[in-house]
Amino acid sequence: MSRSTYARPAPSTTPVRSTERSRLGAYPLRPSTLFLVWEAGPSFPSDPDTSELDALVDLGDEIATLAAHIHAATHRLLTLIAQFDRRLGWERDGHRSCDHWLSFRTGVSLGAARERVRTARALTDLRETSASMARGELSFSQVRALTRVATAENECDLLDMACGCAVQHLERIVRGWRGRTRQDEAARERANHETRTFTVFPDEDGMYVVRGRLEPEVAAVLMKAVDAASDALFRDRGSEVPATHEESRRASRRRRADAVGLIAERALAAGFGSVGRSDGTEAPMSGSRAERYQVVLHVD
Repeated sequence: MSRSTYARPAPSTTPVRSTERSRLGAYPLRPSTLFLVWEAGPSFPSDPDTSELDALVDLGDEIATLAAHIHAATHRLLTLIAQFDRRLGWERDGHRSCDHWLSFRTGVSLGAARERVRTARALTDLRETSASMARGELSFSQVRALTRVATAENECDLLDMACGCAVQHLERIVRGWRGRTRQDEAARERANHETRTFTVFPDEDGMYVVRGRLEPEVAAVLMKAVDAASDALFRDRGSEVPATHEESRRASRRRRADAVGLIAERALAAGFGSVGRSDGTEAPMSGSRAERYQVVLHVD
């Protein structure tokens, strides 16, 4: 390293420019100030621009903060979707399900709408997961993965894993969790079997609302029967082409509703199996034919 000497600057009355003021500090050099002068030697690199680094840190913090606000807003959206689904708000406009209504109303694909509805329903039973998302700590991608396997008993353990790994790693953990043992799969099948249900109840207008949860095999048979009956009604009533696509959809929905009635009539006419009589003949399991079923309407 070359030697250095102390030098005293010559007095000057020229004001210090703003650029020099920012470089030298808040105060300009006075005539009596000493500073170091390098006479010769290699040049040294300047210090990194700390202001640029600070700006990048602030930018990253702002992005993370905004993302947390979006996570919290998404939680609010899922809460509203769960309430709307529970109150059957999608039936008012004639939609097939809450998935279809959400896709139509919010402009998302049917697959994305189905995942939102599924996640919204699952969150109603996962208080810790729901609270964490409401605070902006979990994203929708993380919650979507957790709700595939989380229960009230294991959600705390899953939350600890979710907060400490990336989404792709969390999804890999969830896939492994779902297929841990055959006993778990059998237990899940039994649990799904116990949740099957079918209800028919009147609404305030005198119409009847049908709701149910069926096993995949039963649902497939039902949909096949409805489609077949709907096609038969379409052929029987003629092939009038609706004026608009929306009218075509409404006509199709009404035809499916009529198809349920046709299926019920044919089922009653055919009977439901048979049992042996004492004389060796067979009779319908119900003990009667369709003609013996009557619907009585009391009109005031």
